[in-house]
Amino acid sequence: MIQKLIFSIFFLIGVANAGLVNGVALVINDQPITLYDIDEEMQSKNIDKNAAVQNLINKLIYDQSIKNNSVSVDIFDVDNYIAKLAAQNNMKPLEFKALVRQQQDYNQFIQKIKEQLTHQKLIRKVSDGNLKIATDDDLKIYYENNKEQFSVPSTIEVTAYVSKNKNALESIASNPMINHDEVMKQDITFEYDEINPQVRYVLQNTKPKEFSVVFAQERNYNMFFVKEKKNVTVLPFEQVKEKIFQVIMEQREKNYLNEYFETQKLTSNIKIYR
Repeated sequence: MIQKLIFSIFFLIGVANAGLVNGVALVINDQPITLYDIDEEMQSKNIDKNAAVQNLINKLIYDQSIKNNSVSVDIFDVDNYIAKLAAQNNMKPLEFKALVRQQQDYNQFIQKIKEQLTHQKLIRKVSDGNLKIATDDDLKIYYENNKEQFSVPSTIEVTAYVSKNKNALESIASNPMINHDEVMKQDITFEYDEINPQVRYVLQNTKPKEFSVVFAQERNYNMFFVKEKKNVTVLPFEQVKEKIFQVIMEQREKNYLNEYFETQKLTSNIKIYR
């Protein structure tokens, strides 16, 4: 039904008047989508008109749902979320924030958290207690079927690079054959249980045969080339139980929200002008 609706909208827009650059193409619950919006979406995402119209309708209905349900996220929500992430990695919030700043654009990181928290709050509003909560049996089934997600090595063999010059390390990551006088290099075998939280976080997010991000520690810039992760074992169920619960509930929330928006599309007041 939804696909037929979108196809009809797409067909009418295409037939009506392609010459109007910024004319209103359609209105969703009194909010317009222009021909310019559609063209810009097509170019920025490199997609056809049908997909662009679907994207814009989805986004508009999503934004309207956030507003209609009075969903908002403040700095305290963000700080609490970051504190939880830090605790999961055995780090203090300030340490975790400093590490994130070294690995990615911090403003983008915060924006992603805001979007995720907004999404979660919206789900709680629209589900109104109808979301099925994962049971211990659900968690155990997921654990048994996805043990590779909870596997950790007992040792990690790396080549460690240390320098005062961040650019020197980044150039080695781009071309490992380069030699720099400013860079010290050493082969190290880490015992997983003895790694400090910051280094563990970096190594957890680096695959074998790849370079890690460059990060600051003890007044130097550091980088690892992970050669091998050895003697991989599966973490006990009780240790990963909370994480599994989050994974399952996030998937259920996603499915519920998809169904909710499909209903919203059908019941929205859509007017086609171009």
